Amino acid sequence: MNTKPNPLYHLLALGIVVVWGTTFVSTKILLNQGLSPQEIFFYRFLLAYLLMAVYCHRRLFAGSLKDELLLALAGVCGGSLYFYTENTALTYTATNNIALILCIAPLITALLLRFFSPSETTPLSQRFWFGSVIALAGVACVILNGHFVLHLSPKGDLLCLAAALCWGFYTVFVKKLEARYDNLFITRKVFFYGLLTILPLYLCTFQPQDLELLRQPVVFGKLLYLGMVASLLCFLFWNKVLANIDPIQATNYIYLSPVVTAAASFLILSEPLTLIMLLGALLTIGGVYLASAKK
Repeated sequence: MNTKPNPLYHLLALGIVVVWGTTFVSTKILLNQGLSPQEIFFYRFLLAYLLMAVYCHRRLFAGSLKDELLLALAGVCGGSLYFYTENTALTYTATNNIALILCIAPLITALLLRFFSPSETTPLSQRFWFGSVIALAGVACVILNGHFVLHLSPKGDLLCLAAALCWGFYTVFVKKLEARYDNLFITRKVFFYGLLTILPLYLCTFQPQDLELLRQPVVFGKLLYLGMVASLLCFLFWNKVLANIDPIQATNYIYLSPVVTAAASFLILSEPLTLIMLLGALLTIGGVYLASAKK
């Protein structure tokens, strides 16, 4: 792993999280338009896979059965299972709950990486734990906006927790593969296995009349954004980030996602931006800096 700090990859990670922070709005709109969680994932990954296959199609399989299995697991954990649990959770619990629970992903990822790849990650320092606690406190301020009450929904909240766990394992699998395969190949295989494993569920619930929804400009536009930008470009660049900076540092930027969501809601939806949300944003940014900084 590259041990020299490179600001470019940190800025790239930040940019990716900015994009991912806006996808909750797009997904919620598509759910309200009548698309199911599996349909949203299937269409966005199908679009991303077809576009990628045009440029990266020469190599079909990994060099060993073990590596092919790791790619399949990455496709399930970072693709079908992650997005299905996250999107389904949106139908059972509040968005605030989901955003807060998903912010556990950096901590889960850090623990999994230290357990499965201790030689490839930096030790978890007191600074990391202190910064993580501050970032989580900031996230809670942004999401709850001073109303410190969570409306618990066990089914939705557990699905969201499963999504955070999936993302942690996805990072572990990609980290094990990056030394032997290029970024384009890994990303294309992740899309392929994500599509393959969600296909049975998609076919079981598919209705021909659902295709009519794709003709609606708002539906097609949101799927295009989710497929080309949030999936194709962001997954490519995220895997590149994981190959060039410590994956624990990279994952810590996920704490900023609710801050981006709050800002987007203020700018696009004219939702109020309060002082406590601004305080939360400052705490989150400061916590991420502390948790990500080298000793």
